[in-house]
Amino acid sequence: MGQTNIARPAWAAPLVTTLFFAWGFSTALNDTLVPKLKALFSLNYTEAMLIQFCFFTAYFVMSWPSAQLIAKLGYMRGIVTGLVIMAVGCLLFTPAARMGVYPLFLLAFFILATGITLLQVAANPLMALLGSEETASSRLNFAQAFNSFGTFIAPLIGGFFILGSGLAQAPDPAQTSPAVLSAFRSSQAAVIQPTYIVIAGIFLVFALIFWLVRRYAAAPATGVVALDLHVLRRPQLALGCGAIFVYVGAEVAIGSLMINYLIQPTVFGVTAKAAAYYVSLYWGGAMVGRVIGAAVLRFVRAGIVLGVAALGAAALAATAGFNSGWFAGYALIAIGLCNSIQFPTIFTLGIDRLGDETPQGSGLLCMAIVGGAIVPVLVGVLIDQVGLAHALLLPVLCYLYIAAYGFWTARRSHVFP
Repeated sequence: MGQTNIARPAWAAPLVTTLFFAWGFSTALNDTLVPKLKALFSLNYTEAMLIQFCFFTAYFVMSWPSAQLIAKLGYMRGIVTGLVIMAVGCLLFTPAARMGVYPLFLLAFFILATGITLLQVAANPLMALLGSEETASSRLNFAQAFNSFGTFIAPLIGGFFILGSGLAQAPDPAQTSPAVLSAFRSSQAAVIQPTYIVIAGIFLVFALIFWLVRRYAAAPATGVVALDLHVLRRPQLALGCGAIFVYVGAEVAIGSLMINYLIQPTVFGVTAKAAAYYVSLYWGGAMVGRVIGAAVLRFVRAGIVLGVAALGAAALAATAGFNSGWFAGYALIAIGLCNSIQFPTIFTLGIDRLGDETPQGSGLLCMAIVGGAIVPVLVGVLIDQVGLAHALLLPVLCYLYIAAYGFWTARRSHVFP
């Protein structure tokens, strides 16, 4: 089906931009729920990281089905569907909290992320279409800035509403009756419900708005790109998929463990609520770094900038892993600044010179986001074995791989300043 003419009212692009904020906010809010549910259900770190496993697995499982659905529904109806699914995921937190059942929380995370995946698959190309081709990159970068703002705000909201009551440790199940344990979990989890009910309501309001304006900014999908693994014969793409995998994994793992790391007496020794505010600085650093990086990338080759940023992140993670006190804490937070340009730069380098195979390459790079499901669980296993600080060695290795990829591409890429 060919591309039809679409209406481009002035409000269309700003309205779609709000979606970037929505999924950034929803994703970063997980960082406050990991320590909350860990304490509530007496989880080890491996079990707690299943939250991110369920969340980011949805990207891998649902990306291609989402593309198929959007090909049938069109972008705007796809956005409406994604928002409704996200609202359903948020509403599932209520029965999960009332019943005090951890697997039900994990199901809610997966459904929420399914909606986010559908939203991303629809919103990114739609934003590019809502204006001239010459300004498409500018619109997407502006929208990504709102995504970063969402990740910055979320820990502040989560810290106040979800962690404000602290991290009450669940009583020992071996010495507590099931009824008492269930009542404790339900009462402690009750603080989660209002936040996600409000968020669900906001998503439904936006779903209604997009449904009402669907005819004004609708752009039908032009078809679905078949999953073709043969494109991985291009080493820059194949290695780029690996870089996306380890980058998202390291970024999510660090954000997930940061509260538990900072509340340690040997680091900051602050409350969980206060630590959540520091997590916002982690994500805020990424937002600021994108502005700085955009200027630097105009003059320095992308692969070099990527390599330097990744080396900086590796050095900071190693500093946090082998030191203590405020120096170690701020080193961990500063990783956000080094993270800033890594994802978009890896993505750009990965699809460089793919030509007609660019859509397939983009799809595979998006699927590599599943690293956010795998790496945090592996970090959780390491924490349970060697301790929280020394487990940061795995993110160090992730960043070293990215640095190697960046410097390698700098020698052969067409992505110049």
